[in-house]
Amino acid sequence: MKILIIGGNGTIGKFITERLKKDHEVFIGGRSSGDVQIDISDTAQIKAMYESLPPLDAVVCIAGEAKWDYFDQLSEEDYYIGIKSKLMGQVNLVRIGKEYLADGASFTLTTGILADDPVVMTTSAAMVNGAIHSFVKAAALEMPKQQRINVVSSGLVEPAVAKYESYFPGHNPIPMQKVTNAYLRSVLGRAQGEIIRIY
Repeated sequence: MKILIIGGNGTIGKFITERLKKDHEVFIGGRSSGDVQIDISDTAQIKAMYESLPPLDAVVCIAGEAKWDYFDQLSEEDYYIGIKSKLMGQVNLVRIGKEYLADGASFTLTTGILADDPVVMTTSAAMVNGAIHSFVKAAALEMPKQQRINVVSSGLVEPAVAKYESYFPGHNPIPMQKVTNAYLRSVLGRAQGEIIRIY
């Protein structure tokens, strides 16, 4: 399979990339590194990226940002950071990409536990994650060419504990093997329209 992993050099992405490279041809997309440069908030860059690559069998997105701040500090513009990047960035990867991907190909998007179990300062991020879950369930009903779409939603991953543990009191860190397996299930399995939760 030919697989594009956007965010493939990141905290989670490097584990997914290492595993899939064993048996598949993997392309890495990133804002400043990788085989293709891509800012998913820019639809022109998304289109150019797909045109520069061979027909893909799978796209995995582990990218996108959202503003973290206290609810009473978030401006309307702060919400648009997450809407433009993590939400519409991933939506547009599918909306545009479905025309370029092979028959039977798959999209795997990424959210996180905040959609179901938000913590303080995550109003914007939690909202975006929930919206992506709804998008995936609805889009799965209409995917062309037998293409599939799923989303992986993980709790706080072990490699990020040192940086984010104070934001997630009492949360159990998730081993990277479990997270990696969730992406493998989406890419290599036959799941369709699923929110694959690892909490």
